[in-house]
Amino acid sequence: QVQLVESGGGLVQPGGSLRLSCKASGRIASIASMGWYRLAPGEQRELVASISSNNIPLYANSAEGRFTISRDNAKNTVYLQMNSLKPEDTAVYYCRYSGYTVFWGQGIQVTVSS
Repeated sequence: QVQLVESGGGLVQPGGSLRLSCKASGRIASIASMGWYRLAPGEQRELVASISSNNIPLYANSAEGRFTISRDNAKNTVYLQMNSLKPEDTAVYYCRYSGYTVFWGQGIQVTVSS
């Protein structure tokens, strides 16, 4: 089992920044990739960004140039730095761990509004 705890969400004005964190605990696989997905009202859950075990990032087109994903393997934590936030970034953001099995965090709300 792997447990994921997300933090860092909240309300921010358009153009603002937030940093999401996701700490993994339990039986962590060294080959695990981690990522962030989001679910907006009326939409399907979509990939925002992911990062491989050897720190290769992958971004959705909507995140490219504004968001940065990183990981600290010593802390078993993945981060998502989100800059230049837009109202359309409003969603519940989920951390995803993909090792020998996939695990999801409970989700954290990000609201971009003036």
